[in-house]
Amino acid sequence: MRRAFPALRHGIRLPLPGRFQPYNHTLPNRYPWLFQFARAFLGNAHGMRILSFGCSLGEEVFALRNYFPAAGIKGIDIDPRNIARCRARARAAKPGEVTFASAATTEAEQSEFYDAIFCLAVLCHGDLTTSGAERSDPLLRFEDFERTVLDFARCLKPGGLLLLHTTNFRFCDTSASKEFDTVLEADPAQLASDVLFDRDNRLMQGERYRPVAFRKRGPAARD
Repeated sequence: MRRAFPALRHGIRLPLPGRFQPYNHTLPNRYPWLFQFARAFLGNAHGMRILSFGCSLGEEVFALRNYFPAAGIKGIDIDPRNIARCRARARAAKPGEVTFASAATTEAEQSEFYDAIFCLAVLCHGDLTTSGAERSDPLLRFEDFERTVLDFARCLKPGGLLLLHTTNFRFCDTSASKEFDTVLEADPAQLASDVLFDRDNRLMQGERYRPVAFRKRGPAARD
């Protein structure tokens, strides 16, 4: 039987203000099928700009460098300790045009600047998968998810690609989704086990959401 969250607060990691996922776990080249799709969709033109949101310890950024060797890639993460480790690794590896910054949001990023934004296993909370909660709050709120993806939309160029995988809410429920077309759905085996919640933070029992890549409407920008 699923329970309401107030009874589950003890022992569950509440996120820092502005943070969604409280865990840093990541792997090298964690989503090769998704990276391969993005490479085929976007190409590898010089001057392309890519953002990795919630880059953690930098594995995603360094994996993307292999798929997009001509692009400028930026990783941002809320934890300055993560960013310090990313910068140290970049100094040692000299991976080309790669930068890192500590930030909780994309509010400081320029409008219509990025060709792609990757946000993978960030807009979720690991404890919601196994907690049996009937609601996502107080750990996560739909309004924070929506505000985040709305700003992603602002930062993307027309024709740009938004990649969302492993979230606790559906992109189609946000007002931002009206600006996008779905261009890739994951196979069931490629979906994570995270549970989904609706606009009112209520559990969507048994719901599986396959769309993972979205193109911002409008002609692709040319620098």
